[in-house]
Formats: sequence, C-alpha cells, structure tokens
Amino acid sequence: MMLIFSAAPALADTPAGIAHLGSADFTKGGTNIKVPVQGKCDVDGPTTKAAAPVSKTGITFGGGTSSCTTTVTDPNTDATTTSSKAEGKNFDLSALVSEKGPRVKIATYKVTCDATQTQTNAGWSYGGLSGIPALPNPVPEKHTVPLKKPDGTVLANAVFNIHDKPGDGSIALTMLRINFLPASKITGSVTVGHAACSPTP
Repeated sequence: MMLIFSAAPALADTPAGIAHLGSADFTKGGTNIKVPVQGKCDVDGPTTKAAAPVSKTGITFGGGTSSCTTTVTDPNTDATTTSSKAEGKNFDLSALVSEKGPRVKIATYKVTCDATQTQTNAGWSYGGLSGIPALPNPVPEKHTVPLKKPDGTVLANAVFNIHDKPGDGSIALTMLRINFLPASKITGSVTVGHAACSPTP
C-alpha cells in the first residue's frame, strides 16, 4: 500500500507538503452536512495540528494529529527534505444505514508524503476497517468498492488509493473518497486521509 514516484524536480502547483485527516460535504433529506478539513498541517505552517473528534448527522471523524516538517540536509546548499503525515482514528459513516446500506468504520488510518530534491513518496495504511469487504494487497489505484443495499442496489462508491501525479515530480494522495449515488438520496462526498508534496528546491 505504498506509492512511489520519482521525477526530476520542477516548479509545481502541488503544495510543498500538506496532510490532513479528511472532510465531508453532503446533503441528505434537504440538510447539508459539512465537516471542514480536519487537522491540516503544512510545511509552510502550521507545521503541526491536532483535531478533536467531530460528529455530525451521519458521520464522525474521531480526531487525530498531523505533522509537516522540513529538515535541512546540507546547510551549504540549503538542501532540504520534507515529511508530511496525518494519523486519524474512529472514522464512522452511518449516513447510508437509513437506506439499508452499510455502516463504514475505520479504527485507525495514516497518510504520508515525503519529498527530496529528486523524488516524492506517498503512502497510506489503515486498521479496523468494517462495512467494506477486505481490500486486496496491494490496493490498485482508484480501487472502487460499491456500497450496496442487501438487494444489490449501489448507494455509493468507496474509491481507495486516488493519486494525482501532474508530471512535475509532485504527488497528491487521497486514501479514500466516498461518492454518494442517487439511490442513496444523498448528494456529495466524503474524503478520508489526504497528503501531498512536491520536490524540494
């Protein structure tokens, strides 16, 4: 479950280094449920962030921490490396239960993005996943798991291991995005675990 990407350094639109626990923005029964980005750190500041548990109708982020650090590897040339990570716990999505869909729970999860002058590495891990069948190892890019009612109706898609590599050496990784479908009577999506980084100057 580790993504590795190497490329020559270049100016990038991807942030120098960020990580966060996730966010949510969906509408159910005419009510908008919004959880802003949780626990976001940035190598340009704030470099550490702690998020308390937050619970809204149909969703809970159980809190966690993030850290985005820069290390000088050669003072003579100002060469640096960066390391950005976020660690969350007790994620619980219950929004689909009223439509006879699964309750999705993740006990622990972690996303990372590390950068040097010549490459970026992004990865993720998790523990205590329920409501979603066991994932393959390794997990393919954009691995999509339909979240269904007992009769087979697909209410949402859980998409794991989403990464964006614009070709400039940078990488952005989302561990999981849940996209609601019309049969759920919910619109919007939920993101769990995101990190991004660019080669250092």
